[in-house]
Amino acid sequence: MNENHAALCSSAEWATELQEDVVRPLTGGVDLGERMLEIGPGPGAATEWLRHRVRHLTALEVDKGAAEELSERLAEVEVLVGDATAMTFADATFDSVGCFTMLHHVATATEQNRVLTEALRVLRPGGVLVGADSLASTELHDFHIGDTYNPIEPATLVTRLETIGFERITVSVEDRLTFIAYRPSDGDRSCASQPKKEEQAR
Repeated sequence: MNENHAALCSSAEWATELQEDVVRPLTGGVDLGERMLEIGPGPGAATEWLRHRVRHLTALEVDKGAAEELSERLAEVEVLVGDATAMTFADATFDSVGCFTMLHHVATATEQNRVLTEALRVLRPGGVLVGADSLASTELHDFHIGDTYNPIEPATLVTRLETIGFERITVSVEDRLTFIAYRPSDGDRSCASQPKKEEQAR
């Protein structure tokens, strides 16, 4: 992460924007349950807000230094170092999974799909994935000089989530990309055999 990027993501201004403009409205009508996993919290802008909304919050961060800093600052959050493409959690561990402005830091679409596949696996039946990411732009590209920069193409996301196995998928594109998707409940037919249940707003 370059210096400008690191400074922004650690700032109070960014934390306020992420919490008030992204996480709060995105999760407002969603039951997050008691156990939530946040993937790629970085400095913890979203973590600060989420820790008050669930009984037990686990944060999985690939960067050891960032994880240690977050753990020291938010002692009540279980912060673990690990690779989101190959999580060590048991199946159906969490009621909800969140990832906020981190998927564009995953180098390839294949690895992004692995992250989403692992999110599905660790969700309980009926559990929910909530996420947001930045949209591609020249400004954002320049901002990420020296960093991994792989923004998701919004038009592909519903199909990607559906192929992985999610259902009840909502993808919205405004000034950023947001999405909500559910793991099928026990007894549901597989997503491949049921009619599409998706909403896409632009």
